[in-house]
Amino acid sequence: MAGMVDAIVGGGGLIQIPALFSAYPTEAPARIFGTNKLASIVGTSSAAWQYARRIKVPWALAAPGVLFALGGAAVGARGVSILDPTLVRPGVIVLLLAVAFYTYRRKDFGVAGLAPGAEPPPRWIGWLIALGIGCYDGLFGPGTGSFFIFLLIRFAHLDFLHASAVAKLWNAATNLSAIGVFAAVGAVKWEVGALMAVCNLLGAQVGTYLALRRGAGFVRHVFLGVVLMLVAKLALDWMAG
Repeated sequence: MAGMVDAIVGGGGLIQIPALFSAYPTEAPARIFGTNKLASIVGTSSAAWQYARRIKVPWALAAPGVLFALGGAAVGARGVSILDPTLVRPGVIVLLLAVAFYTYRRKDFGVAGLAPGAEPPPRWIGWLIALGIGCYDGLFGPGTGSFFIFLLIRFAHLDFLHASAVAKLWNAATNLSAIGVFAAVGAVKWEVGALMAVCNLLGAQVGTYLALRRGAGFVRHVFLGVVLMLVAKLALDWMAG
């Protein structure tokens, strides 16, 4: 299920992380998050590959953005020791609510993409998105895929389908950076993560198929649902202290 949702719009951690905490209640949170990243990167990379085979990915934007996302995630991971990530949660809830409201009100948002004949925006705008959200993923994480997609539509003028494809590439990069950090301190359950990765891969195949078959309008509806689920989960976590 996590692989399927993640392949369409991101947010698979909403399913995977609570399941891991339930299955291994005595494990340190770091090992839960490290194991989740190991499972996720396989499904995310597979989805990115499937998108790249079926649609025209804007590689001039996407490929350099991978390096910016990697660098941002590394900076964010180092920032954890300076800034308590839980302090970020209230702001993230507000931002996600704004994203959901904007997407809901703008019925054409992310459905059409760049108008025919219009000049595409400078690529450095996309690379700044990769750097900034990559940093956020290293520091805190929830909603990374949703933020990637929303900002790519809003400022790079991609449609939901192409934004999701680019977001998968960049999310795979931030996951790789996180796995390096977790593995260095032994915070990965490798056997569990490997088995979950196989299941995540199968789910990603289904999710990618649905997204490509149903198009940007379908991805928009799933995106709204996942963003609202993220808001609810973060709000509950915040109220629970």
